[in-house]
Amino acid sequence: MKKIIIAFFIFISTSVFSQKIDDVFKTMPNSVLPGLSESNRTMFLVDTGKTVIPYSLGKIEKLAYTPDFLKIKTSDIGTTQIKLLPLINDTKIICVIKTVCGNACDSRIQFYSTDWKELDSNALLPDISPESFFDSSQKNSDNYKFAVSLPDIYPVSAEFENGSNSLTLKLDLTKYLSSEQLAEIKPFIKNETKTLKWNNTSFN
Repeated sequence: MKKIIIAFFIFISTSVFSQKIDDVFKTMPNSVLPGLSESNRTMFLVDTGKTVIPYSLGKIEKLAYTPDFLKIKTSDIGTTQIKLLPLINDTKIICVIKTVCGNACDSRIQFYSTDWKELDSNALLPDISPESFFDSSQKNSDNYKFAVSLPDIYPVSAEFENGSNSLTLKLDLTKYLSSEQLAEIKPFIKNETKTLKWNNTSFN
């Protein structure tokens, strides 16, 4: 079933010719980044010397820009990453990561075809759960069960490091929990970060 879904993604991508970050950014729906007009987007991309531009909801800042990757700061606590990922037939899909950093950084990951039809992230991204970061060999101990139940959410940030196709996930608990809670949880954390590789069909 997953292969059928991926084949469908490839089909809908081949019908669209926009294959550079400039093209998809200019045609991006307002719902992805509200308040940013087409003229704002054009100015943002064309003027390479300008990294900050005003728009109706404040200002945005260009943090990184390559032919297939754009990272922008949308507020004091928010960033958006837009990445073109290659498929096996030399077309691409779009990955958008919106991250908000309060007491911790938490990311939302979405996928689109290059004409901005939303795709099923479950077929492209493995399940990201607390168990991904914890030592599962200890899961039957009472202390483990108590520790993992302490946070009400598990904030995980996602980053395309240096604009590459590798996605780095980080369990961000340091500022979110008290020192006492962290002391309970730390012994059971196997890795605070993990890296997912893009294989031209999905992340794994």
